[in-house]
Amino acid sequence: MGYRIAVVGATGNVGREMLSILEEREFPVDEIVALASRRSQGTEVSFGDRVLKCQTLETFDFSKTDICLMSAGGAVSKEWSPKIAAQGAIVIDNSSVWRMDPDVPLVVPEVNADAVAGYTKKGIIANPNCSTAQLVVALKPLHDAAKIKRVVVSTYQSVSGAGKDAMDELWNQTKGIYVNQAPEGDENRKFPKQIAFNVIPHIDVFMEDGYTKEEWKLVAETKKILDPKIKLTATAVRVPVFVGHSEAVNIEFEKPLSADEARDILREAPGILVVDKREPGGYVTPVECVGDFATFVSRIREDPTVDSGLAMWIVSDNLRKGAALNAVQIAECLANRGMLKKAA
Repeated sequence: MGYRIAVVGATGNVGREMLSILEEREFPVDEIVALASRRSQGTEVSFGDRVLKCQTLETFDFSKTDICLMSAGGAVSKEWSPKIAAQGAIVIDNSSVWRMDPDVPLVVPEVNADAVAGYTKKGIIANPNCSTAQLVVALKPLHDAAKIKRVVVSTYQSVSGAGKDAMDELWNQTKGIYVNQAPEGDENRKFPKQIAFNVIPHIDVFMEDGYTKEEWKLVAETKKILDPKIKLTATAVRVPVFVGHSEAVNIEFEKPLSADEARDILREAPGILVVDKREPGGYVTPVECVGDFATFVSRIREDPTVDSGLAMWIVSDNLRKGAALNAVQIAECLANRGMLKKAA
């Protein structure tokens, strides 16, 4: 017998991935329910060979649910996650609402799995931002080896991180350029500038200091998950890629760490695949990471501009490790630690 799982936001990109990954990783599910808004009631989604019809979040009884995987946006999570937790389910939330709450653990299982024990304060565990998740997976083993002082990261984030409408916008703009036709509904676009054949150095809202909120998330979440003493600065860029986030990362350490040593450490680290051949094609790109569980690290090299520095390239499927996979891994942590008391 397994656990009783609810997936809120099951019709979205991440919700569908959650259902897929639960089945792929053979998570012990006894009962699974797909939930969405009233307008999506009855919409069919897949869970392995089964077809689930979405029920409405507003009318569902969570009292017999063990885990709720929440991916329905910040406003929904802010209202519903505490209500669901109050009924006895552990909420694993993919929005940004709870990440910096001191009573809510922010967890990447390869980095700080033991933090899941903190769910008891509010019944909620937060999933980090997609760009943060892959970054800290790669930083953790290097931090353990040589202690990181400072990180400079530039992200190249796919449009799927902004949802299905953003993916449609890239598709429509690209088609329009080829046939010399302006896309319809351009006034309602997701991005402030053309995304097809372009890059946009702007994700989320601008803050008073000139950084965007996406860049702030990378800083704040890395400190909470990994080490508050790490200094980090970020530039987050949206690129015309459908799925897969990439990051160019420069790291300064307290202790010397060679590229060869870092490569060996990363090869042994959980959740990482090193593909680093110094030849054309000897690295991983977003297209190749789609559908994979791993965080890929390439282009590992020493940075001669600081005393103890490395540069590297990190790529991951943002819908998987950056969202759905990480949430399922958190559920696995709870199960493995015997924290799901209502297991049959």
